[in-house]
Amino acid sequence: MKKEYVMGNGAIALGALAAGVGVVAGYPGTPSSEIIETIQKFNREGKVHLEWSVNEKAALEVAAGASYAGVRTLVTMKQMGLNVAADPLMSVSYVGVKGGMVVVSADDPGPISSQTEQDTRFFAEFARIPVFDPVSPKDAYEMIQEAFEYSEKYHTPVLFRPTTRVCHAYESIQVPESFEPKEYEGFIKDSKKWVIFPRLSYANHQKMELRNRELSDVFSEYKKNFYTGKGKKAIVASGISYSYTKEYLQDREDVVFVRIGTAHPFPEKLLLEALDGVEEVLVVEELSPYIENQITRIVGKHHLNINVYGKNTDNFALAGEYNTDIIAAVVDKFLGEQNENDKLDLSDMPALPMRPPVLCAGCPHRGSFYAVKKAMKGRKANFCGDIGCYTLGNAMPLDMVDTCLCMGAGVTQAQGLYWTDKETVNFAFIGDSTFFASGMTGVANAIYNDANLILCVLDNSTTAMTGHQPHPGTGKNMMGEFVEKMNIGDILQGMGVKKILHVNPLDFDASVNAIKECADMSGVKAILFESPCIALYKPTKKMTISEKCINCKKCINEIGCPAIIKVNGQVTIDESLCTGCNLCSQICPTGAMKNVELGGTN
Repeated sequence: MKKEYVMGNGAIALGALAAGVGVVAGYPGTPSSEIIETIQKFNREGKVHLEWSVNEKAALEVAAGASYAGVRTLVTMKQMGLNVAADPLMSVSYVGVKGGMVVVSADDPGPISSQTEQDTRFFAEFARIPVFDPVSPKDAYEMIQEAFEYSEKYHTPVLFRPTTRVCHAYESIQVPESFEPKEYEGFIKDSKKWVIFPRLSYANHQKMELRNRELSDVFSEYKKNFYTGKGKKAIVASGISYSYTKEYLQDREDVVFVRIGTAHPFPEKLLLEALDGVEEVLVVEELSPYIENQITRIVGKHHLNINVYGKNTDNFALAGEYNTDIIAAVVDKFLGEQNENDKLDLSDMPALPMRPPVLCAGCPHRGSFYAVKKAMKGRKANFCGDIGCYTLGNAMPLDMVDTCLCMGAGVTQAQGLYWTDKETVNFAFIGDSTFFASGMTGVANAIYNDANLILCVLDNSTTAMTGHQPHPGTGKNMMGEFVEKMNIGDILQGMGVKKILHVNPLDFDASVNAIKECADMSGVKAILFESPCIALYKPTKKMTISEKCINCKKCINEIGCPAIIKVNGQVTIDESLCTGCNLCSQICPTGAMKNVELGGTN
């Protein structure tokens, strides 16, 4: 064994390797992305098949096929990705698996980097499968190994639900010196087992419900479900909220403190044992009142004279993530004790300044948005956005994202808007990685239904927002193999898009001309704005401002580059941020902006 200091996602990865995982597939999404990247780091001999799939649905289906052969498989995604994977997950929960199959769905209370605060525990109940809820990186390392064992023993996929603070916390763990995938039998053909039909689903549904009753009892004995202390008051917690509450309670024994590691199937017998003699219960959990509802149901079912407090009773906020101070304040009130923070007078403390996220200095997406904005000046236009760095095109002064729903939806929402007003020019912005993940279906829909839109593919040659993961257009996969690049222009041509233009978004005039050309045509048109993400390349140039500057601030007021700032009221270049992209010089009315090589040579 050796010691590794890793973040929670790294601990999950190492736990899966220690469990003998053989196939790993996923789609990048914060807060889950580092799981696959850590496995890549430790998969030096390539014994584990590892891939970034084109989307979460594909990832889960790859894993399902391998698990039918007896291979232990891991699928990774964030909670929004679970929606994409829902179709195969619901079916494989009925069919079952042979090799252990763990689906990591990282929830994001806050939300910090997501569209929603979706709670995966409800999805586990919906799919009728178990869910495991770790409280720390070390706990996640141990728990995911146990999740594989339960999955394999009960022939069911299981959900593993770390939240952002577990995913990104760090802890030292003991891990094996090397890892080996578990040996497997191979796929045994049996159409009565592996081919889903209504009759099979009906029979398996009954088995699932009986299995879940059994698992409720089994999980009551599971070591990650337990309680400590005695008294008339109890606190029940799960996930990172358990860690926060434990930090506050320390080892006091006058309160019953219950940890729920498996919210579904719920460990009812354990709870009843823990609540013997208890009069009041406080439930501490982020996102939805899932455990609180379960406890309320059990209390009513057994006619217990116990008051249950939590989100439903407004003891905790109905949305957002918790921290130690929030939990301490509520627990203090529940226990009838004084919180030291209540004595502090914070009325004179200044509010922290707002720092909204913006596109990076030198980001090519800024040029794409600005060119579309200028080309459409004086015309009615709708700008449908998508999920990625380019969502930040909504920030002022660009203000170029009118809608944003979910990955790929910009392409289809633009079609919906077209059918409501055919005189308005409708744009759909989508990134190169998102195009492969979920954009092609929308394009096919537009062509088939004869819609009128301009598809703007913001191709920066990477999956930028989640950490620069490769995709089918980059020519390299997660096994380290160089593969044939998929050309987006060729794909669009093959689908039937008649007008496809390629342009560098940092060439302002060329970009504007391409947009105007497409705006006067009918049907589906595509503009591929092609320029690599600035974070992938070291800048070789920077911008300077000459004496020609009239301080009109057009560069600041129109493109909003964070490298262009005001110092004592004068427009100035922040050289620590400037990448020399040259966009500002193309809009400067006096030609005051100059591009110079790093080192000072013109």
